[in-house]
Amino acid sequence: RAMTGPKGMIRRSERGSAAVQFAMAVPLVVLFLAGIAQLGVLFAATAGLQQALGEGARMATLFPRPTDAAISARVTQARFALDSRYLTGPSLTHGISNGVPYVDISLTYSPPLNFVFFRGPSISITKSRRAYQN
Repeated sequence: RAMTGPKGMIRRSERGSAAVQFAMAVPLVVLFLAGIAQLGVLFAATAGLQQALGEGARMATLFPRPTDAAISARVTQARFALDSRYLTGPSLTHGISNGVPYVDISLTYSPPLNFVFFRGPSISITKSRRAYQN
C-alpha cells in the first residue's frame, strides 16, 4: 500500500504487524488464564476445607464423645484438594452455650498464588465449624 504525504511517496509495509500484535497480546492472555486457574484452585481449597470441617463436626457429635485427637485425625483424613504444606490446624476449642457443650473446629489454608510468570502472595482461607455435643 502506498502512502502519499507532503514529502512524496513513502512506502510502508504492514507485513508482520499481526505477528507483533499477537506477541504483545499473548502474555496478557496467558496471565488472565492463569488468574482464572488460580481462582479455581482457591474454590477447590474452600470446598476441601468445608468437607474436612463437616466430617470433623459430624464425628464430634457422636456418642460416646470422641477425643480431640480422633476429631483432628478425621479432619486431616477428610481433606481434599489441599497441599498439607500450607495447611494449619485443625484447632479445636471447647465451650458451653446455653448449657450445651460445643466444640469449634477451625482450619487455615495459605497457598501462594502461582502465576505463569511470577509467584504471588499467599492468600489465607480460614474456615470454622461449631458442633454441639450432647
